[in-house]
Amino acid sequence: MKKIGLLFGVLFLFFSCQKQTEQQNLVTQVTNEIEYAKNFELYSYPNFQLLKITKPWQQANNAITYVLAKNQSLVPDSLKKQPFIQVPVQKTIATSTTHIPSYDMLQEVESLIGFPNLSYISSPKVRENIKAGKITDVGENESLNTELIIDLAPDLIIGYGMESSNKTLDQFQKIGIPTIYNADWTEQTPLGKAEWIKFFGALFDKNELAKSQFDSIALQYNDLKKLAQTANNKPQVFSGGLYQNIWYAPKGTSWGAIFLEDANADYIWKETQGDGSIAISIEQALLDAKNTPIWLNPSGFETLQDVAKNSQHNLQFDAAKSGEIYTIANKKGETGGVIYYELGPNRPDLVLKDLIKILHPELLPDYELYFYEKLK
Repeated sequence: MKKIGLLFGVLFLFFSCQKQTEQQNLVTQVTNEIEYAKNFELYSYPNFQLLKITKPWQQANNAITYVLAKNQSLVPDSLKKQPFIQVPVQKTIATSTTHIPSYDMLQEVESLIGFPNLSYISSPKVRENIKAGKITDVGENESLNTELIIDLAPDLIIGYGMESSNKTLDQFQKIGIPTIYNADWTEQTPLGKAEWIKFFGALFDKNELAKSQFDSIALQYNDLKKLAQTANNKPQVFSGGLYQNIWYAPKGTSWGAIFLEDANADYIWKETQGDGSIAISIEQALLDAKNTPIWLNPSGFETLQDVAKNSQHNLQFDAAKSGEIYTIANKKGETGGVIYYELGPNRPDLVLKDLIKILHPELLPDYELYFYEKLK
C-alpha cells in the first residue's frame, strides 16, 4: 500500500509539474501585439488575453497584468491570482476625456454609464447620451462618488494614476468593483498614444476593429510624415507661453516636439531633453525666439488681444507682430471642452495634417485646419 501511495504521489507531482510547465510555455508562445506604445503590452491566447500595463503611472516600479476572458474558468491556474476582467465589458465608467474617442471609434458609446465632470466631454454622440440621462456625473477624479458608483454597478472603472497609484481606484477594487489603469498619457510619441485604442479593443472584445482603426491612423500619419519631408523649406517655430513670468514650452523629445519634427519644422528648443516642459525666463525666451516667424500653442490665448493682455513682453516676438500665432484653444465642444485635448491624442494624423498645413501650406492646398486656428 505504501508503494501504491508513493506511486500516486509521484504521478501527482509529475502531472502537476507538467501542467505548470505547459502553462508557463503557453505564456511564452505569443508575442506582444503592440508596436508603437511603450507602456502597455497585449498578448492573445485561444481563450484569454493578457493586458500588461508596464508603466501605470510615471514613477511606477512594477507592471500590472490583467487577465481578460469571457469566462474565468478558461484561465490557466497559474494566472488565477492576476486581476481578472470579464469581457466584453458592457457597463463602464471612464475618467479621462482621452478615453472618449475610443468609445466612439469602437461603437461602444452605449457602454459608457459614468464620467467625472460631464462638461469636459465634447463628443457629439456621447453628449446625446448625456442629455438622454444615460451617463451619470460621478464626481471628481480624486474623489469619485462611492455610493453613486456602487448603485451604478459598473463592470469596470477605467482610471489612471498620476505620480502614484490612485487610492480611489484601489478602494473600489477592494469592495469588488473591477478597476484598471489606463496610462495613455504617459506615452511620448504620437502613434504610441493613439495605439491605446487597442487597450479598449481588448476590453470590449473588439480587437480586430481596434487594430483596423489604429492601422488606418498609423498609415495616414506615416504618409503625411513622408509628405512633409518633400517640402523645400523647414520653417523655424517656437511654442508655449508665459505664466507668472516663466515661459513653459515642450522639451525637445516630448510628444509635442515630435509632432513638429515629423511636420518638418525647425523647433528652436529641439535640443532640450525630456518628456515634460522647459521652464525659462521671459528674457531667455525672447533671446531664443524673438525672430522666430511662427508661434504655436500660445497657452490658452484665444485672440491676439489675449496675448497682449497677458504680457507686453509677448508683443516683442516677430510672430506676434505678424500675427503668425496658431492655437488649439478655440475649437471647443458644446459645453466648452477643448476638442484637441479629447481627440488629439487619438488622431495624431489630424494633428500632423494641421501642422503641415500651417508650415507647408503648398503641400495641402485644399485642406482646412481641424484642431488649430490662427489667432484673430
